[in-house]
Amino acid sequence: MKRGIENRRLLELIVELRKADKDIWKKVARELEKPTRRRPAVNVSKLEEYVNDGETVLVPGKVLGAGHLSKKLEVAAFSFSGSAKSLIEKSGGKPLSIEELVKANPEGKNVRILV
Repeated sequence: MKRGIENRRLLELIVELRKADKDIWKKVARELEKPTRRRPAVNVSKLEEYVNDGETVLVPGKVLGAGHLSKKLEVAAFSFSGSAKSLIEKSGGKPLSIEELVKANPEGKNVRILV
């Protein structure tokens, strides 16, 4: 049953992103349309390595909890593992859904996409 809910959420998100007038959201929609096994799964260690402190990063897939995080980041993703969410919060950052990021930043300014 949960799978259907996730799929419905994903389809609604893709439709909403495609309606947006900004290229960044259309790119995210294309990434989310890929099969699950081709969507990015990013560990927090990759966030630590490639993203600067204070930045907003979007992962059009899942964020996983391997590694450590010392930077305060705003991280938006389709889904998070429990440990990833915990690590982001412990470092002073904020985990967000993609929907929350779109509402907070409809222009998509200063958002880095990490795949």
